[in-house]
Amino acid sequence: MPNFQSNKTEFTILRERAGLTLEEAAQSIRVTHRTAYRYDSGETSPTPLAVEILKLLANAHQKVVPEAKFRFVDIFAGIGGLRVGFENIGGKCVFTSEWDKFAAETYRKNFTEDPDHVFAGDIRDFTQSSEALDRIPEHDVLLAGFPCQPFSIAGVSKKNSLGRPHGFTDATQGTLFFDLAQIIKHRRPKAFLLENVKNLKSHDKGNTFSTILKVLEEDLGYKVRTKIISAKPWVPQGRERIFIVGFLDHNTPFSFDNVVFPDAPGPTLKDILLPDVDQKYTLTPKLWDYLQGYKKKHAAKGNGFGYGLCGPNDVARTLSARYYKDGSEILIDQGPGKRPRRLTPKECAKLMGFERGNRIWDIPVSDTQAYKQFGNAVVVPVVEAVAEAMSPWLSGSATDSRREPLSEQQAVAIG
Repeated sequence: MPNFQSNKTEFTILRERAGLTLEEAAQSIRVTHRTAYRYDSGETSPTPLAVEILKLLANAHQKVVPEAKFRFVDIFAGIGGLRVGFENIGGKCVFTSEWDKFAAETYRKNFTEDPDHVFAGDIRDFTQSSEALDRIPEHDVLLAGFPCQPFSIAGVSKKNSLGRPHGFTDATQGTLFFDLAQIIKHRRPKAFLLENVKNLKSHDKGNTFSTILKVLEEDLGYKVRTKIISAKPWVPQGRERIFIVGFLDHNTPFSFDNVVFPDAPGPTLKDILLPDVDQKYTLTPKLWDYLQGYKKKHAAKGNGFGYGLCGPNDVARTLSARYYKDGSEILIDQGPGKRPRRLTPKECAKLMGFERGNRIWDIPVSDTQAYKQFGNAVVVPVVEAVAEAMSPWLSGSATDSRREPLSEQQAVAIG
């Protein structure tokens, strides 16, 4: 996998150092957007004056950017929800991996990168050997909203009975969690934060979760804490996710009890709904008839399958990646005699906490892709709260010599 940083033009590097979008750079050097695009892509070379202006802007920008308290990597990054929380407490992202090109487009649009940052695609291209792992920069914290795939634990019981050592190479080979474990083993970050659906804890009768904890605690030697957290205190959505925090130093007194929850009553949908919404988000008569019929059919069978109709004072169900299909889990009531509507992508950004306070989130992709991205994302203010609770123990160098190497027993287990 190539290092994408090496493909950037001088214009792009200077523009990103200056914290400018392509449009902002075009305005700064007084050229058209098309001309700036050609400079950015390397199609044509920028004028010496344009380069000089960008250098001045870059130097000015670098002076106001505070020195990072710690370095982190963002794996299975999606659109960057985990990154927001850890940049807010003074972290610097030095490596991002996201294979979906549309998610990567949104991610790039919303973050200003510096020359040290590496943006990669498939993380598996970086975990196939020690040499490949060396291409992931040293870091203090690893962040990952990793996909939950079935974990094969076949053969573990047999090896136990034979007294043979086994570790994550046997227990998780073929899963994407395996790649995370390889990175942690190689780089030994002082901490990590992993996020997943709450059902990870009960998947395969708890075997999957037990395997994950064994890898993190026994094979890799981290002190691990886990907690399922609902997003309701922060956003009007009944979304529950499991957070897994690990520290290499077992004396670190981190506890989820230190996560600060909002004091005020939880928000409702009126806090995120827009006043004027395009008619295109209203369900068609055909789709609305279908959803009503589907709900009636299942109600007759005694189950609760069907759409979720919400008013401004309600809290929504969990937004899912399939929301683009029919919007059925969160439909907004538009009053008597009117068909309900979907949330707009901008409302989804608010529902997931990407737009909150003064923070604006750019959505450069289609509605379909935006719905998928927000449905797969983390709720940003929840991550911010967890990051704040972790922050007292994150500052320091990524090359801290105090880090303990793997024990002989752990090394044998990992292989």
